[in-house]
Amino acid sequence: MQFDFPNPFDFPKIKFPSLIKSSKTAGLPPGQLVHLGEKLTDKSLVELISYNDKEFREASSGKSNEITEGLSAETVNWINIDGLHNVDLIREVGEHFAVNSLILEDILNSDQRPKVEEYEEHLFFTLKTLNALNTESIIYEQMSFVLGKNYILSFQEKEGDLFEGMRNRLKNDPNSKARKKHADYLFYRFIDTIVDSYFLILENIAERIELLEDEVFVNPTKRTLQKIQQLKKELIFLRKSVYPVREAVSKISKGEYHFIKKETIQYFNDVYDHTIQVIETMETYRDLTTSLMDMYMTSVSNKMNEVMKVLTIIATIFIPLTFIAGIYGMNFEYMPELQWKYGYAAVWGLMLTTLMIMVIYFKRKKWF
Repeated sequence: MQFDFPNPFDFPKIKFPSLIKSSKTAGLPPGQLVHLGEKLTDKSLVELISYNDKEFREASSGKSNEITEGLSAETVNWINIDGLHNVDLIREVGEHFAVNSLILEDILNSDQRPKVEEYEEHLFFTLKTLNALNTESIIYEQMSFVLGKNYILSFQEKEGDLFEGMRNRLKNDPNSKARKKHADYLFYRFIDTIVDSYFLILENIAERIELLEDEVFVNPTKRTLQKIQQLKKELIFLRKSVYPVREAVSKISKGEYHFIKKETIQYFNDVYDHTIQVIETMETYRDLTTSLMDMYMTSVSNKMNEVMKVLTIIATIFIPLTFIAGIYGMNFEYMPELQWKYGYAAVWGLMLTTLMIMVIYFKRKKWF
C-alpha cells in the first residue's frame, strides 16, 4: 500500500490581488496617477452608450476625445474604459468629467479595497468582479464606477465584462425600465449584476467542495490537499472582497448619498439582501472547507493506521516463531532434540501450530 504524503511547502502558487498598496506610490503626493497592477490587455478602448426612452446611440474609439465630445444632457451616457494600464487615457477621461484626482488614483490601483465615496460632483464605487474559468480557479478583476448627473463612467482592467445582456436590452428594448430611468438606475443595475455573479462563484465553490468530499474519502492524495488549500485561499479573498461591498451598499440603501434618487434606493435594499446571502453562504463554505481539511488528515491517518496494523500483526506472528528458531539455533553441545530423528519435523509442526493459533486468535478479535 503506497501513501503520498504532501510536503507542506509544496502548494501551487496561487496569485491573488494584494490588498496592500504597492511601493510604487511611496513618497508620492496624493492624487499622483500611477497604474498599480498587472497589464491584462494590450488594447485600450473607450465605448459609449447614450440613450433615453426615444433614442439610442453607441460608439467606440481608442481616443477619448472622439467619445466624450458633444455628449447630450438629455440622455444617459455610459462611458466604458477598457485597460487601466493606459494612464494617459484615464487622465484624459478624468479631466473631461472633472473627476477628482484621488478617485483616478484609486481607479488605477487594481488592488484597491472595495469602497464607496461621494464627492461634490461624483459618486465613486470600486469593487471586484469574479469569474470562474473552470472548476479549479477563479479570476479576480477590479471594476470602478463614477456616477455623475447624467452619466456613468466604468473602468475595467480588460475587455469583456458581465454587462453584455444589459447592453443588448438597452439597444433592443426601448420600453425597458432602464431606458426610462436616470443614470443612478443604470448604476444600480451594474452593482446588482456584479453581486449576482457572486452567486455563480459560490455555485462553483459548492461543486468543488462536493468533489473534494468524495476525493477525501475515496483516494486522498497530495493534490487533494493542494485543492483544499487553494479553496481556502479563494474563500479568504472572496470574504475580503464581499464584506466591504456589503458596507458600501448598506450606506447607499440608507440614503446617505444625494446622487441616488429615492425611487432607486429601494433597489439597493434588494442588493443589500443579496450581499448578506452571499456572505452567509460563503461563511458556510469556509466551515465546510475547514472540515474538509480535518477529514483529509483523518483519512490519511486512518490509512496509515491500517498499514501499521498490518505490519504489527506480521511482526507479532513472527515473534514466537523467532523465539522457537532462536532456541534451536543455540550451539549447546547437549540438546536432546538435535539428535532426535523427528526433531526437525517437530519444530516445524510447533511453529506452524503456533502460527495457526495466532491467526485464529486475531480473526476472532477481528483485528484483520
